[in-house]
Amino acid sequence: MPDILAAGVVTFRPGREVLLVHRPKYDDWSFPKGKLDPGEHATAAAVREVVEETGVHVRLGPPLPLQRYPVARRMKTVYYWTGRVVGDDDVSGYRPNDEIDQVEWVPIDEAPVRLTHPWDRETLASARRVRRKTHAVVVLRHAKARSRKAWRGDDADRPLLKDGQLQAERLVPILAAYDVTRVVSSTSTRCLQTVRPYADTTGYRLELSDRLTEDGATPETVELMVDDLLGGDEGVVLCSHRPVLPMVYDAAGLDLAARTPQLEPGEMLVLHVRKGGIVAVERHGVT
Repeated sequence: MPDILAAGVVTFRPGREVLLVHRPKYDDWSFPKGKLDPGEHATAAAVREVVEETGVHVRLGPPLPLQRYPVARRMKTVYYWTGRVVGDDDVSGYRPNDEIDQVEWVPIDEAPVRLTHPWDRETLASARRVRRKTHAVVVLRHAKARSRKAWRGDDADRPLLKDGQLQAERLVPILAAYDVTRVVSSTSTRCLQTVRPYADTTGYRLELSDRLTEDGATPETVELMVDDLLGGDEGVVLCSHRPVLPMVYDAAGLDLAARTPQLEPGEMLVLHVRKGGIVAVERHGVT
């Protein structure tokens, strides 16, 4: 049988504390986590579970190694990320329930003793190595669009297919999981339609640039833009085209392994950036 899929977050806050929960059913201490809903992306499930189990809103940082262990007659795979709180981190008002009866911020040095399972202690050890604050720069290829051969108008006006429109909707919770607050896009219709659902949902302004179009991009202009995004401190998505992406990769200094294979429509690279340097890269997509 296929694995049970779940996702969770090792959430830190200033003062070297980590967020733990107690489950009365199993009488164990662990990190907030839970099963993916049907069709839900693991990133979205991770932040949703933290809210549901603790009341704390988080944004994802660098990914952590998977957990995989037996549960009854099946195996369970848990996707984990480090996380930082967005907004209030007070858990004193948490109301205990049958699923989670205690939520605590625990000093990092005390957490290995409090954690019940050895795999959670291993995950904490991995998280401590990458716990410092980062921001996400999401490099996104536009969703599935009408083919060039089937489109008789200006290529810049080529729209998304229905499948591409669904991809754009499914991207919304993924971008939200990384607390993307800046939306930068090529002016081409297929790119605008890819990121507009996120901008409309969140209210964040769309920043449009001809320097990200297939005709307008040059290595020099793309490098200036990427340097600005890497040097900032907020989550950002940059939506562009397949021929432009190698310029973005070069400007970011990504190695061959990170850029291979090429992104499919609706796929993204998430660059976790600290002080202008990339500390982790992950890849996600929607179908």
